[in-house]
Amino acid sequence: MAAVEELFLGFDLSTQQFKVVCIDAGQNLVHQNQVQFDVELPEFRTQGGVHVRADGLTVTSPVLMWIKALDLLLDKMKAAGFQFSRVRALSGCGQQHGSVYWRRGSAHKLRQLDPELSLHLQLQDCFSVSDCPVWMDSSTGAECQRLEAQVGGAHRLACITGSRAYERFTGNQIAKLARDQVQAFQNTERISLVSSFAASLFLGDFAAIDWSDGSGMNLLDIRARAWSETCMDATAPHLDALLGVPCHPVTVLGSISSYLVQRFGFGADCKVVAFTGDNPASLAGMMLQKGDVAVSLGTSDTVFLSIETPQANLDGHVFCNPVEPESYMALLCFKNASLTRERIRNKCSGASWELFSAALEETLPGNHGHIGFYFDSWEITPPAVGVHLFDAEDREVSSLSPQLEVRALVEGQFLSRRLHAEKLGYSGTAGSRVWATGGGSSNPALLQVLANVFKAPVYTIDVPNSACLGAAYRALHGELGPDVSFFSAVKDCRKHRLMATPDPAASQVYDRMLQRLARLEERVLLKSHPSVP
Repeated sequence: MAAVEELFLGFDLSTQQFKVVCIDAGQNLVHQNQVQFDVELPEFRTQGGVHVRADGLTVTSPVLMWIKALDLLLDKMKAAGFQFSRVRALSGCGQQHGSVYWRRGSAHKLRQLDPELSLHLQLQDCFSVSDCPVWMDSSTGAECQRLEAQVGGAHRLACITGSRAYERFTGNQIAKLARDQVQAFQNTERISLVSSFAASLFLGDFAAIDWSDGSGMNLLDIRARAWSETCMDATAPHLDALLGVPCHPVTVLGSISSYLVQRFGFGADCKVVAFTGDNPASLAGMMLQKGDVAVSLGTSDTVFLSIETPQANLDGHVFCNPVEPESYMALLCFKNASLTRERIRNKCSGASWELFSAALEETLPGNHGHIGFYFDSWEITPPAVGVHLFDAEDREVSSLSPQLEVRALVEGQFLSRRLHAEKLGYSGTAGSRVWATGGGSSNPALLQVLANVFKAPVYTIDVPNSACLGAAYRALHGELGPDVSFFSAVKDCRKHRLMATPDPAASQVYDRMLQRLARLEERVLLKSHPSVP
């Protein structure tokens, strides 16, 4: 009788849906499924998977909706004939910075689940907070200021945790809850991230927070890979007990719960590998190696790096690397991205991407000294707003010709991506590659500028559901154990295509422009923050 091929599951509890992909031992896609919160669970009345309060700052999601979504997702897989008994290991990820507050007594309930009943019916009373803060929440400004002041400033906090204080980061959300909902905080037995909460549902017990997702809390010392006592003391009392001990990203937390074995037919020896955040899982899905940079050109532009040594920076984030845990990953997010490119396309190129690309191809690298900063809304990196155009003499001007403006936009955006990536550890050494994803990665003219600016060949990669796929890869890796490297366990199955190679002469132009852009960016920052001395 032929051996039954083993399967590996990757789950993703994101903002708007709960997804799963299944791969076999050869990394072939076997099954995928999803539950859309707004559409399939309308009783929770979410929009985009969240509730936005009247203040416009407080954004939450119902924890019971997430549990009911898992019930529905597993039922869908069962109805499709999925063979749960073949699953050797599973892992997953969750939207970063969300948090879940388990009520006292919940651990006992998790361990005593009745396989005849759904999860959401049995766990509906297990949470001291029913609507949990998620990454879109920006209501913790006071807590951020307090944390930075008590730790010794934004730079000191970034040195410890990899990031300055951010309103969406979990430590600041916990601090606000401890202050504003005293009774709920006192009734809390365990605090999970979205990722470790999801892992707990599969494990049938509280799951540890892994180092990578824990790096997005303003609480983890990313070098020691342990909770920072300084940050914990500045946040809330008794956090060490409430958070548990953070774990290595390749930790096998245990075998799947007997509840899921009996209800869905999982094998009793199916391993649950530590879950992580969606950004670290995406890095795993894109199989990013040291020296490479991934640039997602979408509604926002996101830059991922795998780096050896963390560099404290006030604009980006440094997390523990989920696939090479002794290394780090850096992340930068730029709000003004494709929508700004579309606006300039409409203004300067008759709403035509063909004419926009032609303008890039017909103008010279360096743009005759013209540089543009385009921040239609408040930017994250750098924190600035407004459109700022400069001529070759560094004089601010009110307008440029259409062709010059197209190149000023693209060069300004991509030079800014490189400038801030270098601050976080990107070096652009020989052998570096740029992996481009997102809608903008289909434009060869854009990618040629990207290759010239980063001095590296640009490849496009086809990795749909990269976070979910990364979770499945991590399940496969975790089943083999931490003594086997991720890149030995997982072969490179990316569908990639070389789109652009750098022109050495153009790259030299951009090397010179980079320092000038940094200097002009400081002027823009002062203009955006005139009260700052």
